[in-house]
Amino acid sequence: MTEIVPGQAYGFFTDTSVCIGCKACEVACKQWNMLAGHEPTFGDGYDNTGSLDEQNWRYVQFIDNVPDETMGTGQGKAWLMMSDVCKHCQHASCMDVCPTGAIIRTEFDTVYIQPDVCNGCRDCIAACPYGVIGVDEHTNVAQKCTLCYDRLQGGMEPACAKACPTDSIQFGPLQELQARADQRLADLHAQGVTEANLYGRDTAVYGGLNAFFLLMDKPEAYKLPNAANAVLPGRNNPGGYLAGLVTAVLGVLGGLIALRRRGQPPPQERSHDTEAVEP
Repeated sequence: MTEIVPGQAYGFFTDTSVCIGCKACEVACKQWNMLAGHEPTFGDGYDNTGSLDEQNWRYVQFIDNVPDETMGTGQGKAWLMMSDVCKHCQHASCMDVCPTGAIIRTEFDTVYIQPDVCNGCRDCIAACPYGVIGVDEHTNVAQKCTLCYDRLQGGMEPACAKACPTDSIQFGPLQELQARADQRLADLHAQGVTEANLYGRDTAVYGGLNAFFLLMDKPEAYKLPNAANAVLPGRNNPGGYLAGLVTAVLGVLGGLIALRRRGQPPPQERSHDTEAVEP
């Protein structure tokens, strides 16, 4: 078992190539965190969870519209499956926009929402590029994966990783996970599975993700923004700050002009006064 030491960065490495879609992670997450979940929705496929939200902190995606060649020559038709979760971004937009300081980075370098500080404003929901946060309708508090913060404090690994039967979800110190992921990627490429790629392993996506993935197709297939599209919300990037500054300056100028005009009489009154002084 991994010794969990405060002050060290921890996270998840999710290897989607060995995910079997069993949903053990979803069940373990709900049981440990006492989440009610939502009524399953059954559509044309096997994905009955739908998305991450306040009651679903783990979400197993089933992607069955995959071309035959995705898994490489001779391997037949593939289904893509991935256990999705909060990414615990290094550049965490949710934390940047939180007005009360409810969202913090813990001693394990994970992103955590303090329920007793959250005011339910939903700014974090709008800022999150992955749509992982929801507000509990009973408590009016924002909720998402905590990376089992309470278990980490007790020296235990997160419930989802412990329950995963194939080690698709791996927990540990971030540097160890990254080295493990690099080796796994090299092995797959050596086997001819050239489509395999690491997502969030480096700093290209939101400064790096503490919960990163080995994917068997492009990020878009898993509804993930690629590096080119991974742009922080307006409030958290230079362009957004510049736009906000310009707006503020224009607002101040408009206010000064309005105040100046308040001290002047209306145009009609000024014309009457002019006529009165004419000889």
